[in-house]
Amino acid sequence: MNREINTQTSVISEKVLPERLYMAEQVRMLDQEAIRSIPIDGFELMKKAGRAAFRSLLRHWSGVSSVSIFAGGGNNGGDGLVIAGLAAQQGMTVELFLLIDPISYKAEAATAWQWLQQLSSQLEEPQRLRVKSWKANEAIGGEVIVDCLLGTGLSGPVRGDYEAVINSINQCSLPVLAVDIPSGVCSDTGRILGCAIKADHTITFIGLKQGMLTGEAPDCVGELEYDALGVPESVFQRIDCSVLRADWGLLKIGLPRRKRTAHKGGYGRVLLIGGDYGMAGAITMASEAACRVGAGLIHTATRPEHVSALVSQRPEVMVKGIAHSQDIEAMLAATEVVVIGPGLGQGAWGRQLFQKALLADKLMVIDADGLNLLAQQSVTPRASWILTPHPGEAARLLACSTEDIEQDRFKAVVALQKKYGGTVILKGAGTLIAVPDDKKGVVVWLANTGNPGMASGGMGDVLSGILGGLLAQKNIGQHQVAPLAVTLHGEAANAAANSVGEYSLLASDVIAAIPALLKGV
Repeated sequence: MNREINTQTSVISEKVLPERLYMAEQVRMLDQEAIRSIPIDGFELMKKAGRAAFRSLLRHWSGVSSVSIFAGGGNNGGDGLVIAGLAAQQGMTVELFLLIDPISYKAEAATAWQWLQQLSSQLEEPQRLRVKSWKANEAIGGEVIVDCLLGTGLSGPVRGDYEAVINSINQCSLPVLAVDIPSGVCSDTGRILGCAIKADHTITFIGLKQGMLTGEAPDCVGELEYDALGVPESVFQRIDCSVLRADWGLLKIGLPRRKRTAHKGGYGRVLLIGGDYGMAGAITMASEAACRVGAGLIHTATRPEHVSALVSQRPEVMVKGIAHSQDIEAMLAATEVVVIGPGLGQGAWGRQLFQKALLADKLMVIDADGLNLLAQQSVTPRASWILTPHPGEAARLLACSTEDIEQDRFKAVVALQKKYGGTVILKGAGTLIAVPDDKKGVVVWLANTGNPGMASGGMGDVLSGILGGLLAQKNIGQHQVAPLAVTLHGEAANAAANSVGEYSLLASDVIAAIPALLKGV
């Protein structure tokens, strides 16, 4: 999944992350390729990582005079040894807890241990660097904790001393800097492997690990900072990534400007279907969102009892009350894109409308109860639809448990795309988007935008409307629509949260924030 993109700068803040995301094995290949092609000694690359991490510590906790560093085996522990030496050279009091016998260090980590021993013998105040073996219930003396316990090689549950020390760190009130990845987080899936460090800040190097931005990982990572350690772009071009990060700042560039001769017929006709009794709000918000992203004509089919309320809320929408499924046939024939599911219900009314929509074979966005109805029948995969399940709906679509979905969200979204075709959006923290690709079969995007305030009713309805409104516009490529829509949705939620806060954030606030984001396009 290599692409000609230029986002790999030497130091990137936590707000501007690279577009390419990698699995652990791919990161190891990047490291090896960097060492071979720069060329650079492996320990020199480790020292670069240690220096970057130490600079990050000083930036975020500038007045700190003492640190407690926890180092495990492997290269992640080697990073910790380098940081300990740099901090001691800076005049800090350093408490270095080792989880292994230092004679067990290998390769670059062994060289780091030798370097630290030599450095400590040259310190003016050698007592500032105290090396200890970790003992349960031992007090932690530093003002900041640095986590260098477990790196990207972790695959099974955290056990033994590592489990004990992670729990001790999480129970204390000290700030934590995680180096490369919070210990206990699976870098490939984002799962917590038994227990994991809850970091305030994480700095990661060279290849940004896909699991750090989805699943349970965001609760552990805290603020995320990336440093390529000076590895040139040519190295990244030689190793394929596994996932692409969807970034609104990059994707919005692909939104075309409108011609001076534009007219509503040139921007598509969308039909939104839903709003059973008691759920008029869902279809209303979806309809308004479709309006706000620039679709030409918006038609909505809903219960007759809801027509007047929807028209008063959004008079630009052409609303028709549908009592029987045959009443929708003319609307389906006259439209190009169908959004079905918001407030649809699973009763007879919703089921009949859903079957009519499927038979029409239009470009479709299926959400909410549309997905639940889809899961109950045997269907042929289609290239023409976008499915938007949350983990519970995804479990029903794949006939498994929600836990199975969350065990590996990347695997789940690809399985959904292969079973149902089209584009699949697996919602959640770090939403995943599986888009069909002629060469690779499927390309997976990850959208690390949005905020916890979105955990409230109606957010999915707004996304459905955004998707339908963008899909209808022929000057936007069909495979661009989902990454664009998801990032626009998340960025609008962030903008709204800046105004009202996360606790008070409503789906309608997200709709209100869309125009400002599209104003400059």
